[in-house]
Amino acid sequence: MSRRPVNPSRRIVDGASIPFMATVQSKSRSSPLISIGLVIVGAILLIGYSYSGSGGSSSDIEAVRKLRKFEGSVSCTSEVQRALPILKKAYGHSMQKVLHVGPDTCPVVSKLLKEEDTEAWGVEPYEIDDTDATCKSLVHKGIVRVADIKFPLPYGPKSFSVVIVSDTLDYLSPKYLNRTLPELIRVSSDGVVIFAGYPGQQRAKGAELSKFGRPAKLRSSSWWIRYFVQNRLEENEAASKKFEQASAKRSYKSACQVFHLKSHH
Repeated sequence: MSRRPVNPSRRIVDGASIPFMATVQSKSRSSPLISIGLVIVGAILLIGYSYSGSGGSSSDIEAVRKLRKFEGSVSCTSEVQRALPILKKAYGHSMQKVLHVGPDTCPVVSKLLKEEDTEAWGVEPYEIDDTDATCKSLVHKGIVRVADIKFPLPYGPKSFSVVIVSDTLDYLSPKYLNRTLPELIRVSSDGVVIFAGYPGQQRAKGAELSKFGRPAKLRSSSWWIRYFVQNRLEENEAASKKFEQASAKRSYKSACQVFHLKSHH
């Protein structure tokens, strides 16, 4: 058992034992049997609490699993889910046909599909691990695909109104960025939204190397802007302005850099 799930239980048990400690101190001259009995009772309660905690509900276990997964790191794919209401304000009806590209795309696609009059698809750039029934269903229906984004995407031109990409471009060298970004633009009609990490953000090194093959290359906003200019990729100024306005109204501040690009055709 890892240390974090144990610590809360230790704190709860310690907190619960304070009245007992006060009683022991106030009656320090009482029979030693009372103190021994209290210690035994406390031990039994501790064992019982730990046992019940190990058999917690599936939702609690899932919450802990997700916390461990992103603990000490930043997930721009999780940030996409937070930003969906802001994106809907910025892109309006264009958010009715969306493609998300990035690891753990199933939760993003599932959330989009719950929106009224919204169609959504996802591309998982890496192998899907620990899939739940919902994700397996999305893959089985072809809504979510596993595809190497360093190669042409399995979609025709303008297949989607908006393409959102997260936690993916940070792992590509400029050589592969030159292949991938034009593909994302090709399959979009109204724009591409990029969620990229900030320099200095922590990432789970072990998970990076096993899943992505290389650590993330977190670039500054000036690097990205220079790259866009050099490759003649235009900023979608209208969408960017609406995104900023909607963010200000909702007091939303992204944990990742967000760039809005126009679709060229």
